[in-house]
Amino acid sequence: MSWTDERVETLKRMWAEGQSASQIAKELGGVTRNAVIGKVHRLGLSNRVAGGKEDEDDTPAAPATSAKPEPRPEPVARPEPAARAPERPAAPAAAPSNVTPLPLRKAIVPAGQPLPPQPSANEISPEALASVREVEKRARRLTLMELTERTCKWPIGDPATDDFWFCGLPSLPGKPYCEAHVGVAFQPMSARRDRRR
Repeated sequence: MSWTDERVETLKRMWAEGQSASQIAKELGGVTRNAVIGKVHRLGLSNRVAGGKEDEDDTPAAPATSAKPEPRPEPVARPEPAARAPERPAAPAAAPSNVTPLPLRKAIVPAGQPLPPQPSANEISPEALASVREVEKRARRLTLMELTERTCKWPIGDPATDDFWFCGLPSLPGKPYCEAHVGVAFQPMSARRDRRR
């Protein structure tokens, strides 16, 4: 729908007559009430009744008559609620004996500080660590910008220092790491379950 000169003139005429935006939209066809309101504002026609409420509802405008408006009923005074008796403080409930306290939240390490040793690093088997150390001796030591989808993306070292790099050896198909680092990163569920016991 486009606003042709004829449609704009119809809009201006109906707006001046006090028609609602819904009525104008119906008359024009193919346009919503909101589109009419938007066009009225863009044309600067929004103040058709000084000090009155703009057309925000869908009720048709009442024709001007000499009849007096109906008086509004006066508000009825409501009785004051009866004063309540002061409430007694509730007795503290006994704490259940089988509730375990929640663990305290770990401290947040500020940026630029080295991370404390992670518990998962202590859970890796000595054989896997030895394999990883051997692999890291022959790693390509790539920077972030040198990584590709076919290189191992295992980070080595502290990112806050200059001695930080990525493994860079050929990665396994469908995995982000080489064979040794996949063995560390993706452990079977049964091995993880056994460590928890």
